[in-house]
This record gives sequence, C-alpha cells and structure tokens, in this order.
Amino acid sequence: MAVPGRKPKPPLQVVREGNPGRRPVREGVKLPPADLVEPDWETFFPGQCLPEKPRAPRGADDEELKEYRHEVAIWQRLKLAIEAAEFGRGVAGREWSGVVPVLQMMAGLTSVDRSTVVDYCVCVARLEWCERQLSIEGLVTMGQRGPCRNPLTTVATQYRTQLKAYIGELGLSPSARGRLTPPEGGDDGDDDDPFD
Repeated sequence: MAVPGRKPKPPLQVVREGNPGRRPVREGVKLPPADLVEPDWETFFPGQCLPEKPRAPRGADDEELKEYRHEVAIWQRLKLAIEAAEFGRGVAGREWSGVVPVLQMMAGLTSVDRSTVVDYCVCVARLEWCERQLSIEGLVTMGQRGPCRNPLTTVATQYRTQLKAYIGELGLSPSARGRLTPPEGGDDGDDDDPFD
C-alpha cells in the first residue's frame, strides 16, 4: 500500500550466482607452453665484496669516535646486505627448481608467466631472510624511545601478503590447485604421472 508523500521503494533485486542465462563462457586466451629459463639470481641479489672493517682510532676525541661509530654502522649494514644477497640467491634458486617443474606439469607455464614466477621466488627468498633475521634479532628491539617492535615484522607481513597473492595466481595451495586446468595434449598414459 502506497503512503501519500513517500516514494515507493524500488523492487528487491535478486543476484544469482553461476550462469543462469546459460550463455557461452569464454575460456580465455590459450598460449603455448614454454620451457622457462632460470634467471641469473645475481641480478636480483647482487654479490659484493665486503671492505675491511674500519679500525678504531687511538687516542681519538669525541668527534672522531662519533665518526668511527658511523663508519662501523655503515660497514655492518653492508655486511648484512651481502649476507642477505647470498642467502637470497640460494633460496630463490631452490624455490625455482622445486616449483617450476610442478607448475609446468600442473598448469603449463608459458613465457609470459616467467616474470610472475621470478617475482614469486624473490618474494619467498626475502620473506625467509626476514624470518631468519627476526629469529636472530627478536621481535622486540631497542629504539630511540626504548623497546619497540622490530621493523622487520612489518616487512615480513608485507612480503607474506604478496606471497599469498602469488600462491593464488600460480595455484600453489590446495584450494588454488583445484581451480587450475591442466595443460592439454601429451600422453594419456601413466608415464607422466609425477607420483609413480
């Protein structure tokens, strides 16, 4: 019943899932599978030579000691960066060799997928480095105003969020694998079964 002075409410709309109109669904673009070439991980994790550690000046005044501490802090950050790069090269290479053959069998990787897989491997390597450093340094560090949360926790959280996106894109979790369509072609025999 309409009330004078009020606008009538619009009719309730029902949203249906699936394909109720039975319209043809586009499958998307099909690309030929490709053998992906592992990148040179030194591009992403460059190797450097660590210079000699600065030596403490003898009989130095406060200004010289302050400069020395500054040089040591720079040297320590460089040392940590070199260790992180070496660690990253190893983890990224290990991840590539473990994931790419499986993805080629499950999803049929193409040449356009290479950058996504490379980014995934770099993300895994950096996240593992963050977690390793958090285990060494602890979750709480000393800041200028006292104890505070280690900044690496924020970095690790950001990499973990990105990793979840890559896992979904590449089908690297049980639920994501269920949405993948295996590549067509090949033998229907049991010779290609990875679990034999």
